[in-house]
Amino acid sequence: MTGHQALSWRVRPEAPTAAVLVLHGGQETNERAPGPVNLPGLRMRGFVRAVARETAGAQVAVGVVRYRHRGWNGSRADAARDAAAALNDLAEELGPVPTVLIGHSMGGRAALRAAGHPSVTGVVALAPWCPESDPAGQLDGRTLLTLHSDADKVTDPGATRRFAAQARAAGAHVAGYTVHGSDHALLRRSRDWHHATAHLTGGLLGLRPLPTEVTTALTLAPTSPDGLDLPLPRRG
Repeated sequence: MTGHQALSWRVRPEAPTAAVLVLHGGQETNERAPGPVNLPGLRMRGFVRAVARETAGAQVAVGVVRYRHRGWNGSRADAARDAAAALNDLAEELGPVPTVLIGHSMGGRAALRAAGHPSVTGVVALAPWCPESDPAGQLDGRTLLTLHSDADKVTDPGATRRFAAQARAAGAHVAGYTVHGSDHALLRRSRDWHHATAHLTGGLLGLRPLPTEVTTALTLAPTSPDGLDLPLPRRG
């Protein structure tokens, strides 16, 4: 990681008491560095703005993870390594503040993989890439909230539900939403994606109550299959 700054702040209060890190998507294999016009990163700007509004005045730092490479790149798991490096930088700068990770697609996979970091208390995974071989034990004691479109043609919503069940069995507190009529790029129903992610993040940080259906799902038994396919309400 020499010479690479993995963490970039978007909101940085003087004395933060909590933090949110946003991780954008990428590709399965690509060793090139992200360019100045990085569509996956641009896609997450709406989420950063929504979270900044949700946490305004609450002394919450909001940052983004900067990748060295566009791809995951097999066993190298480059995006997960960058997420871990950003979390280490965060802890060194802010101390052990509770941190929520928000990740889309490859960024969702990286967030799930990095969730074992001592600072991480929760993950909001947006259309995450969840290969069957990925571990879930690192989420023990954390809260995992997933959102996935039923019409996603890039990552599999069924794989997300399977991973969520494995995480619950491993000791995580889990709830999952299905975003009906959306897509992998988070463009259709974008306001619903932004609103839900910001409000769920606020709930994980203790700034607002979580929705009743989420609170119920988080208390279910480790073997329960329920609460992983909740319909995300439409705004307006």
